[in-house]
Amino acid sequence: MFVSNGIGIDLGTTSVLIYEEKREVILNEPSIIAVEKNSKKVLAVGHKAKRMVGRAPGNISIIKPLKQGAIYDYDLTEIMLKKFIYKAIGKRVIKPKVVICVPSGVTNVEKRAVENAAKHAGARKVKILTKPVAAALGAHLDINHPFGNMIVDIGGGTSDIAVVSLGNEVVHNSLRLAGDDFDQAIINYIRKKYNLIIGESTAERIKITIGGAIKRPKTKSILVGGKSFVSGLPKQITINSDELTEGLNNIVEATIAAIYKVVEITPPELIADVMTQGIVLTGGGSLLYGLDKLIEKRLGIATRVAENPQTCVAVGTGIYATYAFE
Repeated sequence: MFVSNGIGIDLGTTSVLIYEEKREVILNEPSIIAVEKNSKKVLAVGHKAKRMVGRAPGNISIIKPLKQGAIYDYDLTEIMLKKFIYKAIGKRVIKPKVVICVPSGVTNVEKRAVENAAKHAGARKVKILTKPVAAALGAHLDINHPFGNMIVDIGGGTSDIAVVSLGNEVVHNSLRLAGDDFDQAIINYIRKKYNLIIGESTAERIKITIGGAIKRPKTKSILVGGKSFVSGLPKQITINSDELTEGLNNIVEATIAAIYKVVEITPPELIADVMTQGIVLTGGGSLLYGLDKLIEKRLGIATRVAENPQTCVAVGTGIYATYAFE
Protein backbone atom coordinates (compact mmCIF):
# COMPACT_ATOMS: atom_id res chain seq x y z
CA MET A 1 0.00 0.00 0.00
CA PHE A 2 1.27 3.48 -0.92
CA VAL A 3 2.13 5.68 2.05
CA SER A 4 2.79 9.34 1.29
CA ASN A 5 5.27 11.68 2.93
CA GLY A 6 2.33 13.75 4.12
CA ILE A 7 -1.08 15.14 3.28
CA GLY A 8 -2.03 18.72 2.57
CA ILE A 9 -5.18 20.27 4.02
CA ASP A 10 -6.87 23.43 2.80
CA LEU A 11 -8.82 24.32 5.94
CA GLY A 12 -11.19 26.85 4.46
CA THR A 13 -14.11 28.81 5.84
CA THR A 14 -16.41 27.34 3.18
CA SER A 15 -14.82 23.98 2.44
CA VAL A 16 -12.06 21.57 3.45
CA LEU A 17 -9.94 19.92 0.78
CA ILE A 18 -7.36 17.21 1.39
CA TYR A 19 -4.61 16.36 -1.07
CA GLU A 20 -2.33 13.32 -1.01
CA GLU A 21 0.60 12.68 -3.32
CA LYS A 22 -0.28 10.53 -6.35
CA ARG A 23 -3.97 10.40 -5.31
CA GLU A 24 -4.37 14.17 -5.69
CA VAL A 25 -7.50 15.79 -4.13
CA ILE A 26 -9.03 12.97 -2.10
CA LEU A 27 -11.62 14.97 -0.15
CA ASN A 28 -13.66 18.09 -0.86
CA GLU A 29 -16.37 18.74 1.73
CA PRO A 30 -18.17 21.83 3.07
CA SER A 31 -16.79 23.21 6.36
CA ILE A 32 -20.05 22.71 8.19
CA ILE A 33 -21.30 20.56 11.03
CA ALA A 34 -24.75 19.67 12.41
CA VAL A 35 -25.07 19.37 16.19
CA GLU A 36 -27.98 18.37 18.44
CA LYS A 37 -28.46 21.38 20.73
CA ASN A 38 -29.16 19.65 24.04
CA SER A 39 -26.82 16.66 23.89
CA LYS A 40 -24.16 18.44 21.77
CA LYS A 41 -23.98 15.24 19.73
CA VAL A 42 -22.53 15.67 16.24
CA LEU A 43 -25.14 14.47 13.76
CA ALA A 44 -23.46 15.19 10.43
CA VAL A 45 -20.46 16.92 8.84
CA GLY A 46 -19.66 18.13 5.36
CA HIS A 47 -22.14 17.47 2.56
CA LYS A 48 -24.64 15.74 4.86
CA ALA A 49 -24.69 18.75 7.19
CA LYS A 50 -24.95 21.24 4.30
CA ARG A 51 -28.08 19.51 3.02
CA MET A 52 -29.69 20.37 6.36
CA VAL A 53 -29.12 24.15 6.01
CA GLY A 54 -32.49 25.93 6.18
CA ARG A 55 -34.28 22.60 6.62
CA ALA A 56 -33.26 21.44 10.10
CA PRO A 57 -35.69 21.43 13.07
CA GLY A 58 -35.14 23.74 16.03
CA ASN A 59 -33.23 21.17 18.09
CA ILE A 60 -30.43 20.97 15.52
CA SER A 61 -27.78 23.68 15.07
CA ILE A 62 -25.98 24.02 11.75
CA ILE A 63 -22.57 25.52 12.52
CA LYS A 64 -19.62 26.75 10.47
CA PRO A 65 -16.71 26.26 12.91
CA LEU A 66 -14.44 28.59 10.93
CA LYS A 67 -15.16 32.23 10.22
CA GLN A 68 -13.11 34.54 7.98
CA GLY A 69 -10.24 32.08 7.81
CA ALA A 70 -9.87 31.58 11.58
CA ILE A 71 -11.15 28.95 14.02
CA TYR A 72 -14.43 30.12 15.55
CA ASP A 73 -15.27 26.92 17.46
CA TYR A 74 -12.13 24.97 18.38
CA ASP A 75 -13.82 21.75 19.56
CA LEU A 76 -16.03 21.44 16.49
CA THR A 77 -13.12 22.23 14.16
CA GLU A 78 -11.15 19.41 15.77
CA ILE A 79 -14.07 16.97 15.40
CA MET A 80 -14.65 17.99 11.80
CA LEU A 81 -10.97 17.63 10.90
CA LYS A 82 -10.76 14.23 12.56
CA LYS A 83 -13.74 12.93 10.59
CA PHE A 84 -12.46 14.35 7.31
CA ILE A 85 -8.95 12.93 7.76
CA TYR A 86 -10.42 9.50 8.57
CA LYS A 87 -12.75 9.68 5.57
CA ALA A 88 -9.88 10.69 3.27
CA ILE A 89 -7.18 8.22 4.30
CA GLY A 90 -8.84 5.75 6.67
CA LYS A 91 -7.32 4.40 9.87
CA ARG A 92 -3.55 4.03 9.64
CA VAL A 93 -1.08 2.51 12.06
CA ILE A 94 1.25 5.45 11.43
CA LYS A 95 -0.50 8.77 11.88
CA PRO A 96 -0.16 11.16 8.94
CA LYS A 97 2.12 14.16 8.67
CA VAL A 98 0.01 17.18 7.76
CA VAL A 99 0.64 20.51 6.10
CA ILE A 100 -2.28 22.83 6.74
CA CYS A 101 -2.71 26.29 5.30
CA VAL A 102 -3.86 29.53 6.90
CA PRO A 103 -4.54 33.06 5.57
CA SER A 104 -1.62 35.49 5.48
CA GLY A 105 -3.07 37.79 8.09
CA VAL A 106 -3.68 35.30 10.92
CA THR A 107 -2.02 35.85 14.28
CA ASN A 108 0.42 33.46 15.94
CA VAL A 109 -2.34 32.51 18.36
CA GLU A 110 -4.61 31.59 15.45
CA LYS A 111 -1.78 29.59 13.83
CA ARG A 112 -1.22 27.63 17.05
CA ALA A 113 -4.94 26.93 17.29
CA VAL A 114 -4.93 25.43 13.78
CA GLU A 115 -1.78 23.40 14.53
CA ASN A 116 -3.19 22.05 17.81
CA ALA A 117 -6.53 21.20 16.20
CA ALA A 118 -4.73 19.20 13.51
CA LYS A 119 -2.63 17.33 16.08
CA HIS A 120 -5.66 16.51 18.21
CA ALA A 121 -7.46 15.37 15.06
CA GLY A 122 -4.79 12.72 14.52
CA ALA A 123 -1.80 14.32 12.80
CA ARG A 124 1.64 13.08 13.84
CA LYS A 125 3.46 16.22 12.72
CA VAL A 126 2.05 19.53 11.51
CA LYS A 127 3.50 22.34 9.42
CA ILE A 128 1.72 25.61 8.65
CA LEU A 129 1.78 27.18 5.17
CA THR A 130 0.20 30.48 4.14
CA LYS A 131 -2.52 30.38 1.48
CA PRO A 132 -0.80 32.58 -1.13
CA VAL A 133 2.30 30.36 -1.14
CA ALA A 134 0.13 27.23 -1.34
CA ALA A 135 -1.99 28.78 -4.11
CA ALA A 136 1.11 29.74 -6.11
CA LEU A 137 2.47 26.18 -5.84
CA GLY A 138 -0.92 24.76 -6.82
CA ALA A 139 -1.08 27.11 -9.81
CA HIS A 140 2.34 25.70 -10.83
CA LEU A 141 4.15 29.02 -10.58
CA ASP A 142 7.92 28.89 -10.14
CA ILE A 143 8.26 30.60 -6.77
CA ASN A 144 11.67 29.30 -5.68
CA HIS A 145 13.72 31.71 -7.78
CA PRO A 146 14.30 35.46 -7.26
CA PHE A 147 11.33 36.45 -9.40
CA GLY A 148 8.08 38.04 -8.23
CA ASN A 149 4.78 36.22 -8.70
CA MET A 150 1.56 37.95 -7.61
CA ILE A 151 -1.19 35.66 -6.39
CA VAL A 152 -4.72 36.59 -5.33
CA ASP A 153 -6.59 33.81 -3.57
CA ILE A 154 -10.30 34.59 -3.06
CA GLY A 155 -11.65 31.90 -0.77
CA GLY A 156 -14.85 31.63 1.22
CA GLY A 157 -13.87 33.73 4.23
CA THR A 158 -10.73 35.66 3.24
CA SER A 159 -9.04 37.10 0.18
CA ASP A 160 -5.26 36.73 0.38
CA ILE A 161 -3.03 38.81 -1.86
CA ALA A 162 0.74 38.41 -1.96
CA VAL A 163 3.85 38.78 -4.06
CA VAL A 164 5.88 35.60 -3.65
CA SER A 165 9.60 35.23 -4.38
CA LEU A 166 12.25 32.74 -3.24
CA GLY A 167 9.56 30.49 -1.78
CA ASN A 168 7.97 33.02 0.54
CA GLU A 169 5.78 36.10 0.73
CA VAL A 170 7.59 39.41 0.24
CA VAL A 171 4.52 41.61 0.67
CA HIS A 172 0.98 40.57 1.48
CA ASN A 173 -2.47 41.76 2.40
CA SER A 174 -5.35 39.73 3.79
CA LEU A 175 -8.91 40.96 3.40
CA ARG A 176 -11.63 39.39 5.50
CA LEU A 177 -14.06 39.70 2.61
CA ALA A 178 -14.52 36.87 0.12
CA GLY A 179 -16.98 34.40 -1.38
CA ASP A 180 -19.30 34.26 1.64
CA ASP A 181 -19.55 38.05 1.54
CA PHE A 182 -20.57 37.91 -2.12
CA ASP A 183 -23.44 35.66 -1.02
CA GLN A 184 -24.40 37.94 1.86
CA ALA A 185 -24.34 40.97 -0.46
CA ILE A 186 -26.83 39.20 -2.74
CA ILE A 187 -29.08 38.36 0.24
CA ASN A 188 -29.01 41.99 1.40
CA TYR A 189 -29.57 43.41 -2.09
CA ILE A 190 -32.61 41.23 -2.81
CA ARG A 191 -34.09 41.88 0.62
CA LYS A 192 -33.68 45.64 0.24
CA LYS A 193 -34.89 45.90 -3.36
CA TYR A 194 -37.60 43.24 -3.44
CA ASN A 195 -38.53 42.67 0.23
CA LEU A 196 -37.65 39.02 -0.37
CA ILE A 197 -35.83 36.83 2.15
CA ILE A 198 -33.60 34.14 0.63
CA GLY A 199 -31.15 31.68 2.15
CA GLU A 200 -27.42 31.17 1.71
CA SER A 201 -27.80 28.27 -0.74
CA THR A 202 -30.10 30.31 -2.97
CA ALA A 203 -27.71 33.27 -2.87
CA GLU A 204 -24.81 31.01 -3.86
CA ARG A 205 -26.82 29.59 -6.77
CA ILE A 206 -27.68 33.11 -7.96
CA LYS A 207 -24.01 34.16 -7.72
CA ILE A 208 -22.83 31.20 -9.78
CA THR A 209 -25.59 31.54 -12.39
CA ILE A 210 -25.78 35.29 -13.05
CA GLY A 211 -23.35 37.02 -10.67
CA GLY A 212 -20.61 39.20 -12.11
CA ALA A 213 -18.07 41.93 -11.46
CA ILE A 214 -18.96 43.52 -14.81
CA LYS A 215 -22.06 43.53 -16.98
CA ARG A 216 -22.43 40.68 -19.44
CA PRO A 217 -22.72 41.26 -23.21
CA LYS A 218 -26.14 39.59 -23.01
CA THR A 219 -28.17 40.05 -19.83
CA LYS A 220 -29.11 36.80 -18.05
CA SER A 221 -32.09 36.34 -15.73
CA ILE A 222 -33.08 33.82 -13.08
CA LEU A 223 -36.28 33.04 -11.18
CA VAL A 224 -35.74 33.28 -7.43
CA GLY A 225 -38.05 31.99 -4.72
CA GLY A 226 -38.11 32.94 -1.06
CA LYS A 227 -40.29 34.42 1.66
CA SER A 228 -41.85 37.86 1.55
CA PHE A 229 -40.39 40.16 4.20
CA VAL A 230 -43.73 41.98 4.39
CA SER A 231 -46.30 39.15 4.47
CA GLY A 232 -44.17 36.13 5.37
CA LEU A 233 -45.72 34.23 2.46
CA PRO A 234 -43.88 32.49 -0.40
CA LYS A 235 -42.86 34.86 -3.17
CA GLN A 236 -41.01 34.66 -6.49
CA ILE A 237 -39.15 37.31 -8.45
CA THR A 238 -37.06 37.47 -11.60
CA ILE A 239 -33.67 39.10 -11.17
CA ASN A 240 -31.10 39.80 -13.89
CA SER A 241 -27.32 39.86 -14.10
CA ASP A 242 -27.10 43.66 -14.39
CA GLU A 243 -28.79 43.98 -10.99
CA LEU A 244 -26.39 41.47 -9.47
CA THR A 245 -23.40 43.44 -10.75
CA GLU A 246 -24.79 46.45 -8.89
CA GLY A 247 -25.42 44.41 -5.74
CA LEU A 248 -21.88 42.99 -5.69
CA ASN A 249 -20.13 46.26 -6.52
CA ASN A 250 -19.01 47.18 -2.97
CA ILE A 251 -17.36 43.79 -2.34
CA VAL A 252 -15.68 43.82 -5.75
CA GLU A 253 -14.33 47.34 -5.20
CA ALA A 254 -12.97 46.42 -1.76
CA THR A 255 -11.18 43.43 -3.29
CA ILE A 256 -9.57 45.54 -6.03
CA ALA A 257 -8.53 48.16 -3.44
CA ALA A 258 -6.77 45.44 -1.41
CA ILE A 259 -4.89 44.25 -4.51
CA TYR A 260 -3.92 47.83 -5.34
CA LYS A 261 -2.52 48.24 -1.82
CA VAL A 262 -0.16 45.30 -2.36
CA VAL A 263 0.93 46.68 -5.73
CA GLU A 264 1.70 50.02 -4.06
CA ILE A 265 4.03 48.52 -1.46
CA THR A 266 5.77 46.01 -3.74
CA PRO A 267 9.46 46.82 -4.43
CA PRO A 268 10.15 48.13 -7.98
CA GLU A 269 12.16 45.07 -9.07
CA LEU A 270 9.37 42.72 -8.08
CA ILE A 271 6.59 44.86 -9.58
CA ALA A 272 8.52 44.73 -12.88
CA ASP A 273 8.38 40.91 -12.61
CA VAL A 274 4.64 41.06 -11.90
CA MET A 275 4.12 43.24 -15.00
CA THR A 276 5.82 40.47 -16.99
CA GLN A 277 4.17 37.50 -15.29
CA GLY A 278 0.79 39.06 -14.58
CA ILE A 279 -1.57 38.51 -11.66
CA VAL A 280 -2.89 34.99 -11.05
CA LEU A 281 -6.30 34.51 -9.41
CA THR A 282 -7.19 31.38 -7.43
CA GLY A 283 -10.01 30.29 -5.12
CA GLY A 284 -13.71 29.91 -5.82
CA GLY A 285 -14.27 33.67 -5.72
CA SER A 286 -11.98 34.13 -8.72
CA LEU A 287 -14.68 32.52 -10.88
CA LEU A 288 -16.99 35.52 -10.48
CA TYR A 289 -17.75 36.57 -14.04
CA GLY A 290 -15.48 39.34 -15.33
CA LEU A 291 -13.46 39.82 -12.15
CA ASP A 292 -10.15 39.11 -13.91
CA LYS A 293 -11.03 41.55 -16.70
CA LEU A 294 -11.99 44.29 -14.23
CA ILE A 295 -8.76 43.89 -12.20
CA GLU A 296 -6.72 44.02 -15.40
CA LYS A 297 -8.54 47.16 -16.55
CA ARG A 298 -8.15 48.95 -13.21
CA LEU A 299 -4.52 48.08 -12.49
CA GLY A 300 -3.14 47.83 -15.99
CA ILE A 301 -1.60 44.42 -15.21
CA ALA A 302 -2.48 41.28 -17.18
CA THR A 303 -4.68 39.09 -14.99
CA ARG A 304 -5.74 35.49 -15.44
CA VAL A 305 -7.63 32.82 -13.52
CA ALA A 306 -5.52 29.76 -12.72
CA GLU A 307 -6.51 26.36 -14.04
CA ASN A 308 -8.79 24.63 -11.51
CA PRO A 309 -8.69 27.65 -9.19
CA GLN A 310 -10.84 26.08 -6.47
CA THR A 311 -8.29 23.35 -5.77
CA CYS A 312 -5.04 25.34 -6.15
CA VAL A 313 -4.52 25.88 -2.40
CA ALA A 314 -5.15 22.20 -1.60
CA VAL A 315 -2.86 21.03 -4.41
CA GLY A 316 -0.12 23.47 -3.39
CA THR A 317 -0.38 22.42 0.24
CA GLY A 318 -0.11 18.79 -0.84
CA ILE A 319 2.89 19.51 -3.07
CA TYR A 320 4.62 21.21 -0.14
CA ALA A 321 3.79 18.19 2.04
CA THR A 322 5.80 15.92 -0.27
CA TYR A 323 9.07 17.53 0.78
CA ALA A 324 8.32 19.55 3.94
CA PHE A 325 9.09 16.67 6.32
CA GLU A 326 12.30 15.44 4.70
